[in-house]
Amino acid sequence: MRPADDPCVDYKALVQEGYNRCAAGYAEARADEAHPELDLLRERLDEGASVLDIGCGAGVPITRALAESFSVTGVDTSSEMVRLARANVPEARFLHADITSIELPASSFDAVVAFYSVFHLPREEHNDLFRRIRDWLKPGGYLMCTLTRYSEAAYTEDDFFGETMYWSNYGMSEYADMLTGLGFTLLSTSAVGHGYAEPEAPPEIHPLVFARKPA
Repeated sequence: MRPADDPCVDYKALVQEGYNRCAAGYAEARADEAHPELDLLRERLDEGASVLDIGCGAGVPITRALAESFSVTGVDTSSEMVRLARANVPEARFLHADITSIELPASSFDAVVAFYSVFHLPREEHNDLFRRIRDWLKPGGYLMCTLTRYSEAAYTEDDFFGETMYWSNYGMSEYADMLTGLGFTLLSTSAVGHGYAEPEAPPEIHPLVFARKPA
């Protein structure tokens, strides 16, 4: 783990290029089954509801599970991940884009999910990302995302599926303040693992936040 504080390094490009190179290995390592917490959306949304998947990766297992019930748009910064996702979940729509700059219609989604993706963005941009999500959600729409328990300054690791990868995050107390400050109601916070099927992967626990935009 090394501090990610070199002004000459484009860390967003590092994430994009890293996932392009490790896309196949990362997708193969993902768990086959989606988190049962997705039932929280199935219980609340109508069949065919519009869902945005931020950091969709290769579309498995989250996008694929969502597409069984909903109209899903996946967004990912990695072109290779998007290529795999289009093959894995042909019934969904996928966009290759930076979620912090993409333009999407206001009030156009019934729900937004973001699994294992927010912490790959500089944490200084997280509040604005959640503001954008709020604007994309319809009144009463839902947000489900994995966050982090503890605040950590930006850092890189050199062996993420053989690639250098970047992380940057706040802790749950900061995220709770951020979301409620934007008007979200926090409905529940549970815990999920790292999302890999590999038993030798080191254990991790990520808070999974379920929130709602005011109706």
